[in-house]
Amino acid sequence: MTNASNARVAAVDVGASSGRVMVGHVGPEDLRLEEVNRFRNGGVRVGATLHWDVLHLYRGLLEGLRACGRGGATVDAVGIDTWAVDYGLLDSSGALLGNPVHYRDGRTNGVMDKVLADVTPERMYAVTGIQFLPFNTAYQLVAAAGTPQLAAAARLLLLPDLLAHWLTGAEVAELTNASTTQLLDVASRDWSIDLLRRLGVDRRLLPPVVQPGDRVGELQPHVLEETGLAGPVPVVAVGAHDTASAVVGVPAATDRFAYISCGTWSLVGVELSQPVLTDASRQANFTNELGVDGTVRYLRNVMGLWLLQESVRTWEAEGGPTDLPALLAEAARVEPFAAVVDPDDARFLPPGDMPRRIRSFCTETGQRAPSSPPEVVRCIIDSLALAHRRTLREAQQLSGHDVEVVHVVGGGARNALLCQLTADACGLPVVAGPVEATALGNVLVQARALGVLPGDLSELRGLISRTQPLATYAPRGGAANWDAAERRAFG
Repeated sequence: MTNASNARVAAVDVGASSGRVMVGHVGPEDLRLEEVNRFRNGGVRVGATLHWDVLHLYRGLLEGLRACGRGGATVDAVGIDTWAVDYGLLDSSGALLGNPVHYRDGRTNGVMDKVLADVTPERMYAVTGIQFLPFNTAYQLVAAAGTPQLAAAARLLLLPDLLAHWLTGAEVAELTNASTTQLLDVASRDWSIDLLRRLGVDRRLLPPVVQPGDRVGELQPHVLEETGLAGPVPVVAVGAHDTASAVVGVPAATDRFAYISCGTWSLVGVELSQPVLTDASRQANFTNELGVDGTVRYLRNVMGLWLLQESVRTWEAEGGPTDLPALLAEAARVEPFAAVVDPDDARFLPPGDMPRRIRSFCTETGQRAPSSPPEVVRCIIDSLALAHRRTLREAQQLSGHDVEVVHVVGGGARNALLCQLTADACGLPVVAGPVEATALGNVLVQARALGVLPGDLSELRGLISRTQPLATYAPRGGAANWDAAERRAFG
């Protein structure tokens, strides 16, 4: 078990396309990750509804914990992070009332506009500080009003809290993830009773809010038996929203940094001590998601590598090229800015034939549509760099927070073309890495809760910078070319 100098913890990190269980080895000058199980994730359409296969995710979690305990090894704690906004409903006996609905499902189409006709955008933003996205939990619940499932529900648990519930029996809502629902009061850091009443959401559905670092509970006896682990094993609340954990994992040396947590989504923003609730911030659709240690993740979602992932999926179905490193190498040789798109155009949100949609956007905006896969890939990477540029510029203007360096963490840190073009577009150095920022942030919060590491975020980040491989990309100029391309992409 834990001693004063080191810990061995399990980080469960589940994203939209895959999940994994990582063993984290942590000490004052030691930070190592070992992947022990990886499992696929993705939407499953049943009839007209797109769901998550949450039992498959839970099985992958249990298999990972079983792998953690092979050979009689122990773990000192478990922490769970996933994506935001989606939830499961439990009945009064604690049984799950069906598979959670995927945020890309069409049930929320048009719902946000109807809600905001009653609860004004100004009011919603003043209370929650959260950006307006059509799949926010608030709009999912309004869309579900009157359904038999919601009528039978006694408790709502967001996805990481649902997985933790099955491990421990506890029913809680971790703060960083709860803040994304657009139901939490950003000032009180608790559920907004007024908004719940206005939206017709029963307050009793929502569990108490806990903080990152709080002990949620311990693995139940049947979980210990299933995994072969020796108890007691606490489950610690980490930054349960994967971006919150990823931001803990940013190896920043000062507070004058921006981050891009780059994967299926690019979360582009800065870390603040107070939310920005101005009307200009609302109109720019920036969000004030709560972070670890009282911080605010002031950011805006950019569609991210989803466009590339869906394009590769389309080419695979057609028997086309799917070797991503080869495609990126060819894309680096394609003429820059031949065609650019707005990655956040609504047509790019649902699954489907992404290359066709990209060509359609280009044709509609008077550009030569990319024809070959490398041309499509170059269009996507140029466009993401432009979106990073625009979002970062606005984040600085709206928050008054100056930035000297951009940290790209997550899977996108492996994409050298995207990192270099982001540096060029922003005119700032880009530090890429760690790729596993989310799992590292998860592990560090657990280790701190166990008393192995000191309590300051800057000290946690210092450990990352001393132990993890990083790459730096210097900007190469060409601001005028980026200005012209931005006008074409965003008007």
